[in-house]
Parts: sequence; C-alpha cells; structure tokens
Amino acid sequence: MMRMKNKPPTAATANGGSAAGGSPDSTGAEWELRPCGMLVQKRNPDSDHRAIPPPTIRVRVKYGSTYHEISISSQASFGELKKMLTGPTGLHHQDQKLIYKDKERDSKAFLDITGVKDKSKMVLLEDPISQEKRYLEMRKNATMEKASKSISAISLEVDRLAGRVSALESVIGKGGKVAEKDVLSLIELLMNELLKLDGIMGDGDVKLQRKLQVKRVQKYVETLDVLKVKNSALTNAPIEEHSPKHSNGEQHQQQQQQHSHSVGHSAAYQQEQQQQQSSRHSTSGPVVVTTQWETFDATPGTSSAAIPPPASNNNSAHNQPKFPWDFFG
Repeated sequence: MMRMKNKPPTAATANGGSAAGGSPDSTGAEWELRPCGMLVQKRNPDSDHRAIPPPTIRVRVKYGSTYHEISISSQASFGELKKMLTGPTGLHHQDQKLIYKDKERDSKAFLDITGVKDKSKMVLLEDPISQEKRYLEMRKNATMEKASKSISAISLEVDRLAGRVSALESVIGKGGKVAEKDVLSLIELLMNELLKLDGIMGDGDVKLQRKLQVKRVQKYVETLDVLKVKNSALTNAPIEEHSPKHSNGEQHQQQQQQHSHSVGHSAAYQQEQQQQQSSRHSTSGPVVVTTQWETFDATPGTSSAAIPPPASNNNSAHNQPKFPWDFFG
C-alpha cells in the first residue's frame, strides 16, 4: 500500500487565515484569490493617494546672456521643461533646443533618468530648422483650412442651383416649356462653380471633397444639356405642324393675285388697243391701196425733206391728206 504525501501548508493556512475569506495575517496584509487560482495580496486603491510625490528641483537655464531658474518635478520630461520656458524666453517649445552636459536632449527624455538634479545648468538654443518646419506646417494648415472653407461655400451654392435644376426637370418632364435663357443661365452658373473648384489645390481630405463636388457639378450640367434639347424639341414642334398649311395658303393666295393681275393687265391692254384703233379711224380718211409702182430718180436733198404733219381741222375729218409730190418730179 502506497503512502500518501502530505501537501505543504499554503500561505493562508500557515498564517491561520482563510484564502477565500481574505482575512488579514499577522502583518496586517489581506489576501485575495484570483479567478486563475492564484493567491495574492489584496490591493488597496487608496494606497496610491498616500504615495509620496516626487521632489521638485530648480533648474538654471541659460538663454543668450540671461539665466532663467525654473522649478519643475524631478520626474518631468524635457518637453515639459521647454513648455515652461516658452513664457520667459518667448520661444515656441518646438523651436527650442536644450543642451545638457554638451548634448542635445530629446523632448521625450526624462530629467531624473538623464541625471538632472537640483540646481543643474542647461543651455537653451533656438532651432532654425524646427522653426522653418513649423512655419511651413502652419502655412500648409492655413492653406488647407482656406481650401476647405472655399469648398464648403461652393457646396452650398451648388445645393441652391440643384434646386433650380430639379424645378426645370419637373416642368419639362411634364411636357411644359421654359425659356431657353433660363437653362443657359443655369448652365453658366454651374460652369463658374466648376472653374472655382479647378482653382482649389489641396491634399488628403480637401482633394477628396473637391473631386466629389466636381463630379456633382458635371452631373447637373449634363442634366441641363438633356433638358435643353427636350425643351427645344417642344418649342419647335407646333411651328413645324402649321408651317405646311400656312405655305399652301400663301401659294394659293399668290396664284390668285397673279391670275387677277394678268387678267386685269390683258383687259387694260385690249382697251388701250381699241382706243388706238378708234383714234386712227377718226383722224385718217379712207386708205387707197395700189399695186402699181413708179420708178423715179433719187434727188439729192429729198431724203432729208420732212413731211409736214396733216392740218388738224374738225371740218376736214373725211378729206384725204395732200402730199408734196413736186419734189419727186
């Protein structure tokens, strides 16, 4: 038969306390059982408040020809010391360079770990490279902020114009007509906003916002182009329907006018011919027609002789005209 080994007494049983009960031992410490089965000393949350604060030291910092004495915690960092030196020196904490024991110290390093003690001396220098970087960063941030504000203003204007686009789309979609100048003016306003967006430069979030607004404006411009074509088709449709009827009526009217004009002209011409014939019969007597021709010699000067006009007399209306035949003898 095997002998069983006796288990060694635990810390709680050795001190006469219960592990689960958490009773204090002879030293006054309380124990607690963790979920994993380990027995540890119970922590007191108020023990941290009773801890002794770190000591305060005085550090002498030389800037130019002036010494500045700063009181700071011994466990503080060099970055906290730089922020405290901003007031008396007037330098931004990012433009400062602290030299301790002939070596530049990083802002994240701690004073006690570096070996800084009470009345230790340091040298403060201005860092032009850090200052230039800070100025560039400030300028970049200002540019980004200005671009973001400009994009926000353009977005509000595009929202206002989008309402007008929706109104025109509703009217034309129902078969109504709108003035073409309204569509053109709206397209021009959207193109102006697009030009403003093209002039904005930026990176990151600003670039993304600008790209979204550009796509949005282009979409509205394309919508207005389609509405412009539809509106033109609705405006020209009635004119095309009535134009053939109007042209046929005009042609018929012109033909009637031409026919009446030709009839009137022919009647006037016949009347004029009748008047000429009647006047000829009234002024001339009976005409004698003969087929016997006489030959005679041409006498100089006869070709230039003028035949005198017949005498106008009311009584001699039926007399025959007398010609000067003596010249041809």
